Amino acid sequence: MDDLEKAIVISFESGAVDSALQSQAVNYCQQIKETPSICSICIEKLWFSKLVQVQFWCLQTLQDVLRAKYGSLSLDEQSYVRKSVFSMACLEVIDNENAVRVVEGPSFVKNKLAQVLVTLIYFEYPLIWSSVFVDFMQHLSKGAVVIDMFCRVLNALDDELISLDYPRTPEEVSVAARVKDAMRQQCVPQIARAWYDIVSLYRNSDPDLSATVLDCMRRFVSWIDIGLVANDVFAPLLFESILSDGLSDQVRGAAAGCVLAMASKRMDPQSKLPLLQTLEISRVFGLVSEDVDSELVSKVSALLTGYAVEVLECHKRLNSEETKAVSMDLLNEVLPSVFFVMRNCEVDSTFSIVQFLSSYVSTLKGLPALKEKQLIHITQILEVIRIQICYDPMYRNNLNSLDKIGLEEEDRMSEFRKDLFVLLRAVSRVAPEVTQHFIRNSLANAVESSSESNVEEVEAALSLLYSLGETMTEEAIKTGSGCLSELIPMLLTRQFPGHSHRLVALVYLENITRYMKFIQENPQYIPNVLVAFLDERGLHHQNVHVSRRACYLFMRVVKLLKSKLVPFIDKILQNLQDTLSQLTTMNSASREFSGTEDGSHIFEAIGLIIGLEDVPAEKQSEYLSLLLPPLCQQIEDGLVQAKGASPEDFPVKIANIQFAIVAINALSKGFSERLVTASRPGIGLMFKQTLDVLLRILIEFPKVEPLRNKVTSFIHRMVDTLGSSVFPYLPKALEQLLADSEPKEMVGFLVLLNQLICKFNSSLRDILEEVYPVVAGRIFNVIPRDGLPSRPGAVTEEMRELIELQRTLYTFLHVIATHDLSSVFLTPKSSAYLEPMMQLLLNTCCNHKDITVRKACVQIFIKLIKDWCAKPYSEEKVPGFQNFMIEAFAPNCCLYSVLDKSFEFNDANTHALFGEIITAQKVMYENFGNAFLMHLMSKSFPSAHCPQDLAEQYCQRLQGNDIRGLKSYYQSLIENLRLQQNGSHVFR
Repeated sequence: MDDLEKAIVISFESGAVDSALQSQAVNYCQQIKETPSICSICIEKLWFSKLVQVQFWCLQTLQDVLRAKYGSLSLDEQSYVRKSVFSMACLEVIDNENAVRVVEGPSFVKNKLAQVLVTLIYFEYPLIWSSVFVDFMQHLSKGAVVIDMFCRVLNALDDELISLDYPRTPEEVSVAARVKDAMRQQCVPQIARAWYDIVSLYRNSDPDLSATVLDCMRRFVSWIDIGLVANDVFAPLLFESILSDGLSDQVRGAAAGCVLAMASKRMDPQSKLPLLQTLEISRVFGLVSEDVDSELVSKVSALLTGYAVEVLECHKRLNSEETKAVSMDLLNEVLPSVFFVMRNCEVDSTFSIVQFLSSYVSTLKGLPALKEKQLIHITQILEVIRIQICYDPMYRNNLNSLDKIGLEEEDRMSEFRKDLFVLLRAVSRVAPEVTQHFIRNSLANAVESSSESNVEEVEAALSLLYSLGETMTEEAIKTGSGCLSELIPMLLTRQFPGHSHRLVALVYLENITRYMKFIQENPQYIPNVLVAFLDERGLHHQNVHVSRRACYLFMRVVKLLKSKLVPFIDKILQNLQDTLSQLTTMNSASREFSGTEDGSHIFEAIGLIIGLEDVPAEKQSEYLSLLLPPLCQQIEDGLVQAKGASPEDFPVKIANIQFAIVAINALSKGFSERLVTASRPGIGLMFKQTLDVLLRILIEFPKVEPLRNKVTSFIHRMVDTLGSSVFPYLPKALEQLLADSEPKEMVGFLVLLNQLICKFNSSLRDILEEVYPVVAGRIFNVIPRDGLPSRPGAVTEEMRELIELQRTLYTFLHVIATHDLSSVFLTPKSSAYLEPMMQLLLNTCCNHKDITVRKACVQIFIKLIKDWCAKPYSEEKVPGFQNFMIEAFAPNCCLYSVLDKSFEFNDANTHALFGEIITAQKVMYENFGNAFLMHLMSKSFPSAHCPQDLAEQYCQRLQGNDIRGLKSYYQSLIENLRLQQNGSHVFR
């Protein structure tokens, strides 16, 4: 080995070589690459070096040099490289007994040699090297080695230049077109003939070579003349090869790939249909029933599905009845085999089962009536859907325990099933009776199956039934349209195997919930529904995922049935005793679920039943006494335990208290305000006592945010439930909630105040007069009078909380103003916050990016004018307010902010804001009179360079009663001023 060969070998080594030495070797190789005679060096090494690393490096270097510097090589160098590389590829012997045959080396070297040749073709064919393909074919008689190399060159040509499977530059697209055009004119017929001769000669003696040639041919079918291969000579050879048991699966599969390429060739449908007819695809139908895991069956399956796609596409694009009938016959012929493939074989990744079947079903929609064969196809489609949606039994245990693997598989299948269920609904609309009969039979088979090992099939049948409900109207479900009158009773009265498995149990309960409208109309099935939910299939299921979900679904069932469940209350409560006990005594460590899956909905379900007025008063008190005191006791015990808990146990104790609050809150949802305050005040008293207990939480743990949020939520609930009788509790509750509250907590507090104001209006005045100064003091201490940025970009979490607080503050001020409580702003304790409030509102009216917020702030000012400046007043109720409105609000909000080009009149929200601004000006004129007009005429309009006559016309319209005319005129005035001054106004 010389130095270059040593350096190449070292540079290719991995692991065992010293990194410094390897780096030195790489640098040396790079230096050699830069020498002017590099092409000669590489050719020399390729002829005489037996080291495959050296051969590969030299070929790679040649390719790099040709790509980067072809234009700068001399004609002699180009010719030398061309002749040398071609000689190597074609086994042309040089006059030296030590010469190496590169084409007899490993595949990666031969592939690289092919790429070098393709690089030359890229630059030289057909203008410089026009005979490359013809010359190459003259050497094919040398046997398998040269034939293999020829195929590698054609394959590399496809990979590197022609195939559209890879992104191409415009230059590459242009060169590919040039090469293909020249090949079509010059040599493609000869190449096709060579393919035929080679396959005929070698398919028995050298199956690998035959398969290579066929695979090469498959690549070229898409752009060569289809008549060269789809003819009465080549096509029979391909089908003979596919059907010949004596040939290797590799050759048979490659032949199938060629036929698929022929069927898939892009052509107009009028030409395509005769081609598809001549392919006689029915000859290969029987092959798919052989060993479904074999490579051959996989290839034939791809052929059948691809052929079916092309026939269907033809059918959709053809217009004449005759050609449509021919294409439909071809489709009917191939579909049974396609359905077999879908049910039993691994489908080619390029074929979408759902897409094809959806397209076929869409075709059936356009037919006046379905024929018997098409109805059979519909049943087969449904069977394909059923098989496809079945879970893999290998994940059965994972899905039952819902471990990490089970969760991933469930998520994957949930996504995978979406399109299949869309297809099911499409099929149901085309053939509703066939679909319902199929689902009925699937359910019947599931019920009759005595084996627990059939979990996946039972789940699939129930999932089909559930999805069917999405295609049916509420009326159809109510009346039990079609087979539903048979399906739903079967669901409720028969025992399904596999119920102990989470998947089956969940979809079973979801089905009952989906078809509750039928049960509402057929109350004789209510006992069946209750038994299903209350026994081991639902709330008492051994799998906690099922029992928790059952709590939520049972609540939905109760919401629908309500008074129809009154006769069953005792039975329900009796069956729920152990569930309730478990929920109220379990440690938080056992609570793995949150939201809809924490079990708390069972309390809402109970509340909805026992809160009905149909329940006798004494019974209602008795039921509630069984539920509220244990929950309150859980809270009181939890408070005591949390005080003495270690840091590790503290979250557990807090979570237990939280759950009890959520349960009480859920329970109260079933009781109306009228019932607990008017007809049965004793019930109201029980909830008031509960409220007493919960308010203690704010005293004991004022800074524990989860508890604070849950108590606030309960107060919201009690406002709706207890009505005005909650008043005595509000001062204490609000005082505790307000104590040391952070901005995030203040948001929840303001939302509660908004609810109270909307519920009790001016009755809340006294409480609000005490609370507002504290609220304003806190908020204006953290929010500047010119406001916060209204469009947060890369802001901190703290800034987001402040922006949310500011937004809630606007709503709070709007609610106060629009509920006749604006006097709260004027109390001695609140007066210090009036000026910052006005400045904040003014800035927001003019600048806030959210138009709806700006509109709300304008509405606040309108209400304040009406409240504080209504005639007759001998003196100002709020000193300085009128001047502020005339000198600050009127010009800045009503003129300058509207002149800004960001004020888009075409936007619906902006147009509504503009209407409020017009209303504000009208209200100012009505309450401020000439003082307002004089300021407009003397200062506001002149500062905007508004012509005197236009300003006077506006003032005249302002004094009239035509609001719509005023709005239209003011908009045209603003638009004229924008044009006149190019919208250059800034906020004053």
